Amino acid sequence: MAATDPTSALAQHLATAPELPYKLAVLIYLYDHDDRLLMLHRLKPPNPSMCSPIGGKIEFHKGESPHECALREISEEAGLTLDYADIRLCGIVSERAYQGEHHWMIYLFESVKPIDAREVTRMHFDEGRLEWIARDRVALLPLPETDRRVMWPNVQKHRGGFFMVQIDCTVQPFDFRIVESSP
Repeated sequence: MAATDPTSALAQHLATAPELPYKLAVLIYLYDHDDRLLMLHRLKPPNPSMCSPIGGKIEFHKGESPHECALREISEEAGLTLDYADIRLCGIVSERAYQGEHHWMIYLFESVKPIDAREVTRMHFDEGRLEWIARDRVALLPLPETDRRVMWPNVQKHRGGFFMVQIDCTVQPFDFRIVESSP
């Protein structure tokens, strides 16, 4: 049965999905020469008191692209000036009804070459505190559960590749489906 058929499982599922605002964002996985990841200990929502890679909301009302947003957030949060050739899209995450407040479309980027850790000039700012974390210690940090169970493992599995995942937070525990995978 085609997904456009109103009796299909997809159409039925979307018919019961909550109507919430959509947010577009980026997360950027920057690695240094020691293969450590730059992580933000968050002070502000979403996910205060938790850790995440640097990133932020896309200014879609200005026509900002995901790549432009990633480069802007890298500059604002880490004080680094990178170019399009320095980052690559490595994943897309669709989160339905995250925390019952918003739907999210998150574009995940990774650095294509190691970052000189000494060049990160802003380790503290209003969003929180940055820290270089060994890759094998990231899973020990206080991470949002969607990051812990879905994003972080897939970013590692698909490093240098690409994946897309749909996360459904309307059910508890949340459910997810990898819809595209090229490790």
